[in-house]
Amino acid sequence: MAPGSRTDVLIDATQPPGSSSGIFIYDGATPTQIARLVTTNDAPLRPAPLPAAAALSSLHLPAQLDLKNAMRVDVQLDAKAPWIAPAEFTTAMPPLFQAKRSRAVVMSITNPTKAITAFRLHGHHFRLLDRLDDGWKPFWLDTLLLNAGQTQRIAFLAEYSGQWLIEATGIDWASPKLVRLYSVA
Repeated sequence: MAPGSRTDVLIDATQPPGSSSGIFIYDGATPTQIARLVTTNDAPLRPAPLPAAAALSSLHLPAQLDLKNAMRVDVQLDAKAPWIAPAEFTTAMPPLFQAKRSRAVVMSITNPTKAITAFRLHGHHFRLLDRLDDGWKPFWLDTLLLNAGQTQRIAFLAEYSGQWLIEATGIDWASPKLVRLYSVA
């Protein structure tokens, strides 16, 4: 998960009485235990697991994105591109791109650096496109981690007019934050 991201987890612990199970997170290199569920020796509260939880609503986000006529944008996440430090930010700077309202946008985001970088798109939620270009992940994001040298593609519907911030930050604590604008009109 990228910094600032979240995930919702529902655990229905239906283990035998007196047992325990670890909860692990995998960071791409090593599984790390972050918690342990311990079941008491008391009788179970119910004889069977709960039914599967209903999916969370996407609220007003579109079920489908028409990518055939989408605006295509290539983004490089490094200081060589026209990114700036937040202290130098001004809304007078030219936007990285300008999308028409209600148009789908596909961004190809490349991390040419040697560090994992967090990419954050303000103002809109996006879908992570599959690498085989045959669909997208069934969840919405606003932040994405890109490994060193990795390219990812995202798609979103430019719904909200205005100027919006894009951030790129290495996940090392000393990495600088870089920002750009994009606009929707």
